[in-house]
Amino acid sequence: MEAEDAAKDLSCPICFDIFSDPVVLSCSHSFCRACLQRWWTERRKDTCPLCKEVSSFRSPPCNLALKNLCETFTLERRKNPPKEPEELCSLHAETLKLFCLDHQRPVCLVCRDAKDHSDHRIRPIGEAAQDSREDLARILKPLKKKLALLKQAKGSCDGTAEHIKTQSKHTERLIRNHFNQLHRLLEEEEEARVAAMRDEQKRKCRDMKDRIEVLNRAIRVLSDTIRTAEEELRAADLRFLQNYKAAATPRGALIDEAKHLGNLAYNIWTQLKKTASYAPVLLDPNTAHPELVLSADLTSVTFGPRQNLPENPERFDQHHCVLGAEGFTSGTHGWDVEVRRDQNWGVGVVSELVRRKGQIRDGFWGICLFNGDVTAVSHLVPSKRLPVKKLRRVKVQLDWDGGTLSFFDLDSDRHIHTFIHRGVSKLFVTWANLAKGLRLKKKRKSMKY
Repeated sequence: MEAEDAAKDLSCPICFDIFSDPVVLSCSHSFCRACLQRWWTERRKDTCPLCKEVSSFRSPPCNLALKNLCETFTLERRKNPPKEPEELCSLHAETLKLFCLDHQRPVCLVCRDAKDHSDHRIRPIGEAAQDSREDLARILKPLKKKLALLKQAKGSCDGTAEHIKTQSKHTERLIRNHFNQLHRLLEEEEEARVAAMRDEQKRKCRDMKDRIEVLNRAIRVLSDTIRTAEEELRAADLRFLQNYKAAATPRGALIDEAKHLGNLAYNIWTQLKKTASYAPVLLDPNTAHPELVLSADLTSVTFGPRQNLPENPERFDQHHCVLGAEGFTSGTHGWDVEVRRDQNWGVGVVSELVRRKGQIRDGFWGICLFNGDVTAVSHLVPSKRLPVKKLRRVKVQLDWDGGTLSFFDLDSDRHIHTFIHRGVSKLFVTWANLAKGLRLKKKRKSMKY
């Protein structure tokens, strides 16, 4: 109780803890310096928290004697921590110093010799506690490991969720840009067609105005002539009026509606086709190695700094590869690839089951440029050096049903190499960068045969 009373006397009235850097006010009350400053800041009054007397100085002096007492008390308490009160046996009023492993409860020395605990396994309290701690530690070890794995998986999911949001915003922006371009094109086409129609309207109204003026002059002349020689020229006047009726509405005087409205939707669609591009083979950004950057239209790829992308199962993490967005399970397909002659590259196809994490060991067919040599590579046969140099454009032809994959020099239309494949799963177009640290850009112009 003495230690408790001393701790109470040495406690700050604000934080109720042992004084830390105590200061004394003019009213003789002491407080922790930080507690007093926080109290004054919150209440905007320099008064004593206990007696409310206004302090005569903004920075009160240190209570050195109280500080020394608190430091001494803290040091003594660390050296001699208070002992926990001993628990007594409810039957014998003795200190519980032993532990019965069979009953799993503490016992005293008298209980140990009693009939209830004969032939029981009795251990000292400390030893039993240490064994229980070790058992609990062994139980906790796999749980902690599982917790770490769960936290790691959650972190991965959090990163994937953020990437999905980024992907969504990026894709939405591109979609809106494309439609804005189409809207502008349609508005420009609309304005051009309306302007052409209005120009035709002005021109033909002007022509009709001139014709009407000419006819008005002719009418005035003929009216004067009729008044002077009505009887003699009646028949001639009838013929003139018949001719006049035909001349009153000349050919081509009206707006050519067929020209402005005929096949309007088709003509606009034809104009749109001229501005649109089509690439049957598109790249899938979810498979791209983090150091590959795809173009906005997903038809070309650049090697660049590593991006912070989620480690989703589809993504390559060791080889600098990216796959086409659509796989082939039948039919004949072809596409052209523009390559850099001064950089290493690889083009071809891979199986749907190709390994994405770690080193690729099987499920691939293609040709590559590495250290100046064009080589045919496949997991089924040894690599073969090909007698070709300075490729700029490669034509790839896949006959899935026939089981062949052929490569051609597009500029010379010369055959380079053909692979034979049988009984494979879905095949995907692939592109690979074989030299880490190089920058290159390839544009795919894809066509289906």
